[in-house]
Amino acid sequence: MNKTFRFLTLAIVIALIAVAAAPNARAAQTVNLVLMGWSSSPSENERLQKIVDDWNAANADIQVTLNQVPDYDTTLQKSLAGGEPPDVFYVDSFRFLDLVRADALMPVGEMLTNADDFYPSLRDAFTTNGQFYCPPKDFSTLALQINTEMFEAAGLSAPTTWEEMRAAAEALTKDGVYGAVVPADFARWVAFLYAAGGSVTNDDFTEMTINSPEAAAALKFYTDLYLDGFAKTPADLGVGWPGEAFGKGLVAMSFEGNWIEPYLKDQFPDLKHMAVEMPAGPGGKATMAFTVCYAVPMKAKNPEAAVKFVDYLTGAEGMKAWTDLGLAMPTRASLREGWLAQFPNLEPYLNGAEYARKWQFVPGFQAVLDKVNEQLSLVMGENQTVNGALSEIETIGAEVLASR
Repeated sequence: MNKTFRFLTLAIVIALIAVAAAPNARAAQTVNLVLMGWSSSPSENERLQKIVDDWNAANADIQVTLNQVPDYDTTLQKSLAGGEPPDVFYVDSFRFLDLVRADALMPVGEMLTNADDFYPSLRDAFTTNGQFYCPPKDFSTLALQINTEMFEAAGLSAPTTWEEMRAAAEALTKDGVYGAVVPADFARWVAFLYAAGGSVTNDDFTEMTINSPEAAAALKFYTDLYLDGFAKTPADLGVGWPGEAFGKGLVAMSFEGNWIEPYLKDQFPDLKHMAVEMPAGPGGKATMAFTVCYAVPMKAKNPEAAVKFVDYLTGAEGMKAWTDLGLAMPTRASLREGWLAQFPNLEPYLNGAEYARKWQFVPGFQAVLDKVNEQLSLVMGENQTVNGALSEIETIGAEVLASR
């Protein structure tokens, strides 16, 4: 075998080895991420999977697997405790402080594109100790839904104040229909508390402030609708939730989040209704911001890739693709006009971003929420006074805060 042939043979062998090794080299350069969230409606699940698929098609170096789990909180807790957290995961604003306290979250907010574009109330929901930890993926607010057919028949306009709301509830309670549906639910009553000028705790969660004249006014207004016969609870009406009572025409008003709109469109397509902003109380307008962020774990294995993916999901392009579904609202102010052009009927919900209060308390506060729900039921059943209820709530709340 001459030298030339040997050199050619060696060159071919080297080339073949290089070709064979290329896929493995490319595979080694690919970062694989897991996005974990909770399973929602089929349409939401499919849409989020489509967004992940689009990302994967455009980013060969960072491939993402969507893992939507049913028992989310338990699964997340186990993965964090075991030191194998997902690369990106949902964090509800209600659980946010728990996870920060556990040192489970990496503060990535300031690494994102145009972080100042997020509505301040939503950015604040995921900011503590001066650090913006994770960007809000979307949000929902409470608004007042009114049956326009009933209102028009009674010659009434949409209420803008508590007084107008009560007057409408009284006028529309007739012929087996009630003015409003009032669940014994802190997540609904708390909007009235804030509208009265009250609060649950002080700003740093060191003292309960719920036992106040403002809270008493809010609790009395809410429960008087029921006690005076102008409203019923969902259970009284034989339904599972307020949206069903409203959709079936059992009540003229409900106060739910924008999640009620696709439900009504699907289940009650002939219902004539509209949403307006929550009526103002003595302290002005108030609503709640229910939101979730995309978080990166403190012990992230691939932090740069995870932040890049989160930046896409909550950036202008990714968020538009997600919120154009109409099931949740964009958390970036720059997307407002384009989104409203598609969903003009949802403007009252989006307007709430300007004055919404965050749905967030300290670890262990679920006990207080349970006590509020219990006391609401007792007051409605005339087994407790307004002042007695607030005293009970204050006591359990003080115990929770003292245990921190």
